[in-house]
Amino acid sequence: MTEPLLKLRGIGRSFPSGEQEVQVLKDVDLEIGNGEMLAIVGASGSGKSTLMNILGCLDRPSSGTYTVSGQDVGTLDSDALAQLRREHFGFIFQRYHLMQHLTATGNVEVPAVYAGTEGAARDTRARQLLARLGLEDRTEHRPSQLSGGQQQRVSIARALMNGGQVILADEPTGALDSKSGQEVIGILRELHAQGHTIIIVTHDMQVASCTERIIEIADGVIVGDRPNVPTVAAPAQAVGADASAPAAMTKPKLGIARFSTGWARFAEAFRMAWRSMMAHRMRTALTMLGIIIGITSVVSIVAIGEGAKRFVLSDIRAIGTNTLDIYPGRDFGDDKAASIRTLTPPDLQAIAAQPYVHSVTPTTMRSLRLRYRSADINGNVNGVSDAFFRVRDIQMASGAAFTAEDVRHQSQVVVIDQNTRRKLFTDGTEPVGKVILVGNLPCTVIGVAQEKKSMFGENKSLNIWLPYSTGASRLFGQQHFDGITVRIRDDQPTKAAEDSIVRLLTLRHGTKDFFTFNMDSIVKTAERTSQSLTLLLSLIAVISLVVGGIGVMNIMLVSVTERTREIGIRMAVGARQSDVLQQFLTEAVLVCLVGGFIGVLLSYGISFLFSLFVTQWQMIFSMGAVVSAFLCASLIGVLFGYLPARNAARLDPIEALARE
Repeated sequence: MTEPLLKLRGIGRSFPSGEQEVQVLKDVDLEIGNGEMLAIVGASGSGKSTLMNILGCLDRPSSGTYTVSGQDVGTLDSDALAQLRREHFGFIFQRYHLMQHLTATGNVEVPAVYAGTEGAARDTRARQLLARLGLEDRTEHRPSQLSGGQQQRVSIARALMNGGQVILADEPTGALDSKSGQEVIGILRELHAQGHTIIIVTHDMQVASCTERIIEIADGVIVGDRPNVPTVAAPAQAVGADASAPAAMTKPKLGIARFSTGWARFAEAFRMAWRSMMAHRMRTALTMLGIIIGITSVVSIVAIGEGAKRFVLSDIRAIGTNTLDIYPGRDFGDDKAASIRTLTPPDLQAIAAQPYVHSVTPTTMRSLRLRYRSADINGNVNGVSDAFFRVRDIQMASGAAFTAEDVRHQSQVVVIDQNTRRKLFTDGTEPVGKVILVGNLPCTVIGVAQEKKSMFGENKSLNIWLPYSTGASRLFGQQHFDGITVRIRDDQPTKAAEDSIVRLLTLRHGTKDFFTFNMDSIVKTAERTSQSLTLLLSLIAVISLVVGGIGVMNIMLVSVTERTREIGIRMAVGARQSDVLQQFLTEAVLVCLVGGFIGVLLSYGISFLFSLFVTQWQMIFSMGAVVSAFLCASLIGVLFGYLPARNAARLDPIEALARE
């Protein structure tokens, strides 16, 4: 004896109701053979829809066994049940259950998406099915653009997409006018003639009379199971189909490429997520808003911090970051420093001879009167060597600096700064070549130093520089130096050079009667301070990212609630829990990534506006910051999108389909 296609033995189904359970199906025995066309009839509440859900593997019985082609359904997990629905069952619902954001072709393709059919193959088959059902000119229309009868035909085409060995029709004519209803019944009769098993669930005996077998159910018990002679013949051209070519509505014989990798499944989830986002643009924009604000804040703050750091460091480097200053005494403010006179020209020569030294200059400074004609001012007179201008990277605006020859011959020449130029030469006279009095010593101005702009504020002091030999013998009356400045070669570590100079001078002096000040320490301090401030501001901006992530989660949770019926439809046509989870998780990540991209673009826009108002420095963007922004967006999408995605995947398909 041939094994029945569907076999139920002792099936019972109960549902909790308060502290009690309501028995909807009671000890149901039923066998359905391959290729039958039957109707399950009964009044509302009789249990016929529950029976259909169990037959279609949308629901599990509370007791009894149900086998499909000999396979016990009760032993299957949720993924195996999804595969069974996907490959053997097709559902036709009273309310069509089409996804409003998809076209007719897109709705028909959905079962094939979860079956792993290649895009071109499923598109071709979907269009063939729609054409055979008289919807060739409606393939790109959305459900809202179709009549009720046309929507039901789309639903039938969807049921046939993967073959539809068993077609389960729940009140297929309930929402249609009489003409459309007759056409739908005609289509079902035609499918039956082609070998499909047709199960119609209805309370309408006129619809039931079109089948070959009628099963009556009342109060969860089958009270009748009788053969029937159909009262209506199947129309040969019911929907304009070509009777000579029915193969388009039979089980497809396509080269189906199964998802052999997770990448293919992800690509399909990405496409579905993108379509959903485009179909609900306002909701998507609101979901992105928090992410956009957060990413814009983080990237902009990091760029501002990097720009500020580079600006500060450039000013410090202008002073000379690889320079080392040597002063008498133990530290700044040492009362005994004035009595220490051990920094002398031989020390200068010894230091200059070291291989790691680029250049070296002494410094001796006094405050003296400067006079030119009627101008009489007080300024800082600095005795330095010719290397001073290289050590401090000072350029000449006019004239030239003095030379080593001037130092050896104690030449009475000076270089003045811009402040001194403005004070002494008030009429705008060119200073170079003019003679000024430094104290009582006449000196010729041979150069004017360029003015240096600095973030540390405008330098208002008046400075002139002359050969230290001239200052020592003719102005200051001292042979020792107030300090020595050493410029280290660029390829040498300043810390090692500092230690070597300390050892050298300690040996020369017999004791350590001096201290050093390394400019590199200022750079490192500035870098640490800048990094700390940037980190602090970034952490504040990250708060907005977290808030944005919570917004994503909240709106995605609302989205799951709004799209419950869509989720039920996807599960009914064969989507696994992992497919639903992946789709919603992909959607959350995609929303965050698009929001991150917009946020980065806004950051560049802010940078442009910033450059219009701040001219001294600019925002500096790094690839690391941009990549980190996208990683943050992805992480937020995963973290805050997982809960809504998991809730969607765990929905019961029956409850989801019943949700309006």
